[in-house]
Amino acid sequence: MGKLSALVVPVACVAVAGCGATRTVTKTVTAPASSIVATTAAQAPAGETFERIPQVVQRVSPSIVTILVRTAHGEAEGSGVIWEPGGTIVTNDHVVEGAIELRVVFASGAQVAAHVKGTDPVYDLAVVTVDKQGLPAATFATAPPQVGEVAIAIGSPLGFENTVTAGIVSGLHRSIPSGGKTPGLVDLIQTDAPISPGNSGGALVNADGDVIGVNVAYIPPAAQAVSIGFAIPAGTVVDDVRQLIATGKAVHAFLGVEPTEVTPEIAQRFHLSSPSGALVLQVVSGSAAAKAGLRSGDLIVAFGGRPVRTVEDLLAALRHHKPGDRVAVTVIRDGKRKTLQVTLSGRSVG
Repeated sequence: MGKLSALVVPVACVAVAGCGATRTVTKTVTAPASSIVATTAAQAPAGETFERIPQVVQRVSPSIVTILVRTAHGEAEGSGVIWEPGGTIVTNDHVVEGAIELRVVFASGAQVAAHVKGTDPVYDLAVVTVDKQGLPAATFATAPPQVGEVAIAIGSPLGFENTVTAGIVSGLHRSIPSGGKTPGLVDLIQTDAPISPGNSGGALVNADGDVIGVNVAYIPPAAQAVSIGFAIPAGTVVDDVRQLIATGKAVHAFLGVEPTEVTPEIAQRFHLSSPSGALVLQVVSGSAAAKAGLRSGDLIVAFGGRPVRTVEDLLAALRHHKPGDRVAVTVIRDGKRKTLQVTLSGRSVG
């Protein structure tokens, strides 16, 4: 099966934990935290919670599958989570990207052909379907997890099917920088449950056996990291997958700017005490940003009442809105703060 290599870059390397590609970044940052709802699992004594792991695994494992992928470049594999009994499975977009042939292997060992129903490269999610009924669907959590609660990763790292690793939820609202030209992964769950290539698309579950996230990436040991992995939160997965099932595509709020990080040189130009904000390199003609009067060279420092310190902050804030929302965007232009009202448009991806 295929393997992933990790490229070392100056600060950190984040690798997609699947079979399709390696994603590299220059640093990891934290998006603004919002209120967090604790789950009941986090309230149980630690010893008692960890003693429940075998029962949780026994319950959830039948809902986790291995996805075998054949592309023009060879064979590889990732993981997936059964969404509903009629044959719908959730995984990552990068797991199925470029697939010529897909097969799904269930926990029982049964293997069937699969087909891509819809993909969302922005959120790195995908839906595949199989011609099989009566599948044991997973239960997705309805509330965000709490930092410190048990997190159990189930998937097929490096071809070892039905592998279980355990740790805790290490952090919330983590972001993987994009460099500004491609969508970053934002609002992620961080966990120290070991995640490796092949875990992508598998489940991160709590002590009640509810899926709290879909595993997507990790920082490899080559970057001097020890058990730093990331999962897409269940709330994001549920909203996105419902769109992919309905139409094969997902529609996201679209601002219409190409942002970039603020360097020390840019900070000096804007007379900032420290590099902070998202600099607008280009405004898409006819976009919501263009109609609201945003210009190339504007420095976005707030979006919808949320402070913007990085490009990832801007992306995270944007994902809290829907097409048609009217949002206040605060910029620094010619040394002065200016607030513009933007009516967001929609962009279909997939």
